Amino acid sequence: MTKPIPMAEIWRGEFLESVHLGHAVICDATGQIVEAWGDPEAVVLPRSSSKMIQALPLVESGAADKVGLTQEHLALACASHNAAAIHIDRVQAWLDHIGCDDDDFRCGPQQPRDIEIRNQLIRAEQEPCQIHNNCSGKHTGFLTLAQHLGAGPEYVDIDHPVQRAILEAFEDVADETSPGYAIDGCSAPNHASSLHGMARAMAFFAAAEAGQGRRAEAAQRLRQAMVAYPELVAGEGRACTELMRATKGRVALKTGAEAFFIAIVPDRKLGIALKIVDGTTRGAECAIAAILVKLGLLDPKHPATLKRMNAPIRNWRGIETGFIRPADGFC
Repeated sequence: MTKPIPMAEIWRGEFLESVHLGHAVICDATGQIVEAWGDPEAVVLPRSSSKMIQALPLVESGAADKVGLTQEHLALACASHNAAAIHIDRVQAWLDHIGCDDDDFRCGPQQPRDIEIRNQLIRAEQEPCQIHNNCSGKHTGFLTLAQHLGAGPEYVDIDHPVQRAILEAFEDVADETSPGYAIDGCSAPNHASSLHGMARAMAFFAAAEAGQGRRAEAAQRLRQAMVAYPELVAGEGRACTELMRATKGRVALKTGAEAFFIAIVPDRKLGIALKIVDGTTRGAECAIAAILVKLGLLDPKHPATLKRMNAPIRNWRGIETGFIRPADGFC
């Protein structure tokens, strides 16, 4: 099967109104495919779903330990956060600790997703800063690694030592040569791989344990930080945070732009990668929830599940007009 398959359906009344097609792969610790839908070899840009890979050099180089980073810092290095106070206060303290400020970032300013912080900026007639960028935790990690390596300030350049270290780690854990890269929303390079390669990488994170070498130990620490602090990885109301809580720490989850999703399942040593081809987030959230339910990792009746899978769609008067559900034949 090489074409994307229906994964999520939108129903309005008795009519099938929209269908989201996609690809997904579940991989074991040996790199073998356990189950797949669509084309496992489809070339994808994992976007922010690759942040834990981008954070590997920060930890395995010794940079994280040198400056005393905690699990909270490591969770933020993997985060696409809401720019709530719990996020930006911690990022600011991290920046201060390494002697950097907002001008050292190369991610660009972004309106906070957090309403309270956004309203504070509006009332103060202030523009958002780069610290409000959802990737500011990742970029603080880049700055920390750049300092450790004695490298220059343009840490998002593809030939910068930080990015060279990330590419080496990416190709190693995906167990394939990347066919190229594109520039992400935060200006950092985002390396392409097959969907199978991303699932292999996530299985590496799932199986990583102490005593397996520096890279595996770094992967274990990052995975543990994500499940320990799901609120830092995304934020209140977000799928990553709510679904990690719903699985009670059994799964580390991370979304990426354009409807990408990964899952790391340590107790089964499984990695999951998923892409909805039309780039619609609601389709990816429904599909990843369906896979986790299929694997027995997520209660189908949990509120976080029902918010995304078999979820009602209501109009502006609150009338239920339809619902989103996994497509027939998928999971």
